Amino acid sequence: PTQEVKPYLQLPIKKNRVLDFLLLRSGLSSFNVIWLFLFVPFAVLTVTHFFGITGIITYSLGIYLLVVFNNYWYLLCRTLLNERIWWIALPIAVYGILAALEFVPDTHPITTFTMNLGEAFIVGNIFAYLGVLILIALIWLVNRNIIKRLVYSEINKTEDTKVKHISEYTFLERYGEIGEFFRLELKMLTRNKRCKMSLRTFSIIVILFSVLLSFSTVYDNAIMKNFIIIYSFVVFGVGFLTQIMSFEGNYLDGLMTRKESIYNLLKAKYYLYSIGVLIPLILMIPTMVTGKLSLFSAISYMFFSIGVVYFAVFQLAVYNNKTVPLNEGLAGRQNTGTAYQNLIATGTFVFPVVLCRLLDTFFGESATRWILLLLGLTFVLTAHLWIKNIYIRFMKRRYKNMEGFRNTRS
Repeated sequence: PTQEVKPYLQLPIKKNRVLDFLLLRSGLSSFNVIWLFLFVPFAVLTVTHFFGITGIITYSLGIYLLVVFNNYWYLLCRTLLNERIWWIALPIAVYGILAALEFVPDTHPITTFTMNLGEAFIVGNIFAYLGVLILIALIWLVNRNIIKRLVYSEINKTEDTKVKHISEYTFLERYGEIGEFFRLELKMLTRNKRCKMSLRTFSIIVILFSVLLSFSTVYDNAIMKNFIIIYSFVVFGVGFLTQIMSFEGNYLDGLMTRKESIYNLLKAKYYLYSIGVLIPLILMIPTMVTGKLSLFSAISYMFFSIGVVYFAVFQLAVYNNKTVPLNEGLAGRQNTGTAYQNLIATGTFVFPVVLCRLLDTFFGESATRWILLLLGLTFVLTAHLWIKNIYIRFMKRRYKNMEGFRNTRS
């Protein structure tokens, strides 16, 4: 996680107070509220009849506290992973222990515990809230101490540069300028610290989702299955494309010197991330083998993702105007997303799930898959048109955007 730590270290402010503020901002992030879109409707359907509106409020509050705790747990894991990839063993060990506790004993203690905790939230049991708050406080302290230590370590350290052979992707030269931008995007994803870490994280998430969906019955309900599958297909594209043009903000002045270079850059990005959905498609093979997902459903979700979802995310190319550092870690600057970025990112995950649910209700599962496929193909086949439209709109705002990119460079 990239924190705005380094500038504050020069100020006469207690370091713990700075880190507390940054952790508080992370905990209160609007992204944590997204999960309530899943749990509040569930509470309305199941809790209202027995406990009324009060039960919904107390249950939602408890779920929100758990989401905040999970946010700090994710922050801890990602902080350690940024330092050493071997820290991947920590979440694997924790989730492995939880899985063993759940599936080895016949009593399923984890399920029983979560059911009791949820019921305690519903009835407003103060001890349930206190228990979660204590866990949040503990993981807060752990995060603060680790981040404090790593920030000073990163500021003071000097890295050795090693000369090694790196592929130049010469086979892309035959595709002209689009091939050059395709190669530029590949190098950005595979060479820069921030991008490499994101690739690893997204891959691990998709693998975990595939395993859970394939070999567990916990997520067999239609809503969660749709969410997991859609998330798996869009996470690579959305994870990078919500920052579209922000990475290029580091060298946008050079790109603007050539006619229509931005147009070809946008096309190269679309081609690359469209091809990239083959990665989650391959990772979802266990789900297809176990019969949890049909091949036709996977293809329909895939085309819907690179068609409709990418169309929405690419609109951010017009409005993004904050430079994102490519190779900075804890001590780097964090250009937090705008409200428009957050809205688009949230919509790319929520809207497809809601749409699938509505289509399943009115037309059935088979017809829904055909509708998703046709919608996706429509946007894929007309990609050159809407990308051209995005390019024209970007050029109309180019001076405003370029000023924003310059002002937010490290």
